[in-house]
Amino acid sequence: MSEKTRYSDEELNEFRDIILEKLNKAKKTYDDLRAIITNSDGNDVTDTSPTFKVLEEGASTLSKEEAGRLAQNQMKFIQNLQSALIRIENKTYGICRETGKLIPKERLRAVPHATLSIEAKNSGVK
Repeated sequence: MSEKTRYSDEELNEFRDIILEKLNKAKKTYDDLRAIITNSDGNDVTDTSPTFKVLEEGASTLSKEEAGRLAQNQMKFIQNLQSALIRIENKTYGICRETGKLIPKERLRAVPHATLSIEAKNSGVK
């Protein structure tokens, strides 16, 4: 029996469902982070009222900066998931970009946007 070179359409559909679920959650998290940054979730005066609470303002700025970094990371994650969906459509999903072998299902279930097998990742190949 020869070694499988790609996942079946049924297996790809399973991965598509996993990715779509993660994508929906990631988009919700991204929207929540954007709301923190833009203060669009409230109709209060926290960003316009004069205040002498310098420490609180510093903490608020730091929180928005952290939310900005998290939002950037979340957007990168969303883009990686979207790229994985394209690979599913192209039927190239789950194939290690370095070794050309199938990435184990367990790894893809845990990291559905993975493009490297554990062996390739650990060998430092990029």
